[in-house]
Amino acid sequence: MKKIITYGTFDLLHYGHINLLRRAKEQGDYLIVALSTDEFNWNQKQKKCYFEYDKRKQLLEAIRYVDLVIPENSWEQKISDVQEFKIDKFIMGDDWAGKFDFIENETDAEVIYLPRTPEISTTQIKKDLEAKKK
Repeated sequence: MKKIITYGTFDLLHYGHINLLRRAKEQGDYLIVALSTDEFNWNQKQKKCYFEYDKRKQLLEAIRYVDLVIPENSWEQKISDVQEFKIDKFIMGDDWAGKFDFIENETDAEVIYLPRTPEISTTQIKKDLEAKKK
């Protein structure tokens, strides 16, 4: 069984997220999504989510491509997650290209950067909604 892991906030879930999860699942048999906690998003990324962690987790668990959702609490946990869950492929969107190459050197996992869906992002949705208020 090939195990895959990806990381993200997955706030304001949209079809770009679904595309990424579908393509990640196509890389193996079992997809784990490490979902950024509210505390991690605020303390490390300075991001405030629209939906709280539990709601985002519930949405991800309802997606057929996702087999398991775990919390992402720190940047540093990626190596231990790959080792603990015996991950074969570590997958991120290509906006992170090169940032996680070190994982291949420290684990047996292959690092893959998948292309994003270019016309959609949570950041863009938030900007568009803010512009409509004006």
